[in-house]
Amino acid sequence: MYWDSTMIILIPAIIFSLVAQGMVKSAFAKYSRERNGRGLTGADAARAILDSNGLSYIRIERIGGNLTDHYDPKANVIRLSEDVYDKDTIAAVGVAAHEAGHAVQHAVGYFPIRIRSAIIPITQFGSSLSTPLVVLGIVMSWDILITIGILLFCAVVFFQAVTLPVEFNASSRALKILREDNFLDQSELSGARKMLTAAAMTYVAAMVSALLSLVRLLILRDRRRN
Repeated sequence: MYWDSTMIILIPAIIFSLVAQGMVKSAFAKYSRERNGRGLTGADAARAILDSNGLSYIRIERIGGNLTDHYDPKANVIRLSEDVYDKDTIAAVGVAAHEAGHAVQHAVGYFPIRIRSAIIPITQFGSSLSTPLVVLGIVMSWDILITIGILLFCAVVFFQAVTLPVEFNASSRALKILREDNFLDQSELSGARKMLTAAAMTYVAAMVSALLSLVRLLILRDRRRN
């Protein structure tokens, strides 16, 4: 990270991110204390959703950590954290259904998730090298390095933009299934919705952070030119 006066631009994004993370942890903690009426565990919910969508070949595994739940399309496995895998809470079912929603997205070829998967290598490269390239270009007075760094970071911004519909759609799919298949009653469904909405805000915060970081790089470039 290159520190200078332009870092102040990132303060709103940092605050937003901290608030969003706090909302997720608070919502997850609250609904992790409330059991669902059907006694379904996170693994039960994920398995039922996968099987009903013809995805019986996708495995479900336990993973350590807190809120580490994710779907791995390369390994065809949904990994659920200890607070989700075998817990029969509203939070567990909501999180598991969301990850199953990602699996369904891949299975049906949901366009935004195909784009996101395709640009992950470029994004990883750009995330680690964009700022160093811009700073090196400023120090060495090489405009080409500055331009390359900014273009690489544009890929990061694009990735975050594509991630938003992917995450919102996965939650929408999850809530629809939970409602239509009566996994949760109306009050429980409301709790799951609040939790997933809070989780979605972390991705909005990431998008805001990426945009402001891009603005910062552009300001650094313009300072060099002036």
